[in-house]
Amino acid sequence: MRTVSVMGFDGALASAITGVIDLFRLAGVTWARINDTPPDQQFTTQLLTKGGRPCRCINGITLMADGDWQDIPTGNSQADLVIVPTIGAPIAQVLEANPGLVDWLGGFREAPTGQVRLASNCTGAFLLAEAGLLDGRQATTHWGFSNQFRKRFPGVDLQPEKLITVDGHIACAGGGMAWWDLGVYLVERYAGAKVARELAKAFVIDAGRTSQAPYGALQARRYHSDAAILKLQDWLDVNYTRPVTLQALAAFADLTERSLIRRFKAATGDTPTSYLQILRIEAARQHLENSRVAVEEVTRLVGYEDVSSFSRLFRKHTGLAPGIYRARFGR
Repeated sequence: MRTVSVMGFDGALASAITGVIDLFRLAGVTWARINDTPPDQQFTTQLLTKGGRPCRCINGITLMADGDWQDIPTGNSQADLVIVPTIGAPIAQVLEANPGLVDWLGGFREAPTGQVRLASNCTGAFLLAEAGLLDGRQATTHWGFSNQFRKRFPGVDLQPEKLITVDGHIACAGGGMAWWDLGVYLVERYAGAKVARELAKAFVIDAGRTSQAPYGALQARRYHSDAAILKLQDWLDVNYTRPVTLQALAAFADLTERSLIRRFKAATGDTPTSYLQILRIEAARQHLENSRVAVEEVTRLVGYEDVSSFSRLFRKHTGLAPGIYRARFGR
């Protein structure tokens, strides 16, 4: 029987705590009950807080703790797997209020085996990064907080389009309810594919998701002070439908093409061409969500001519074909 320790703190998202506890507690149990066979429980769980005190979640619910995380050494077998839930309150406020938890998490910098020992959901990744655990590693977090994350933790290889990242002994899940996917993944790692598949069926979870890109919106990419690049971004925001060349953009910014590429990427994280694609894809999202205009017309409205090329590009950025995206998110 493996022990899963979920960290509790004031301002956490309650469902990211109780939901993931339900998943692990009922792995090997619910499917057996459905099929009238003896249950085979795979995990025990414990909610750990500072001092073992109750934690008040962001929705006002107070959860009783099973123990104090400070009483469990980071290498102790009592903590086979540690999960950090979503931060629901203002992120900086929670980080500032939990220096002890950050220090304790820092003890997981090394892991004795190749198994995942530490995981975060959504903005819980901020606590891992604050502990220095994600420096030089791949990670993901809620797509809506990716710019804030990059600004605070530039040494992390953030991949916000991914639903789950695994780098060494640390796993991260993307936004909101991605604890479903994280839980099923970790059950598979610890208890095997059969138990994970049965758990997903019992809880009616689509276990095939790999990306949170369909849910993302255009991130402003304006957390910089390069005046020339900001001016160019302003121009592109208005003129993204026009035929644009790198040469013309460089002339507008009064830079050489080489300098433009270097400064634009340093400021925004994207090349000018990639940024233009993102603007166009975001405009296409808005058309698909809010109108019944045909995909062919959407292609033209956002600055492309070839529907097939646009559809491939749209799928690359969102993980969905334009028609499927409209069916899922259209009004």
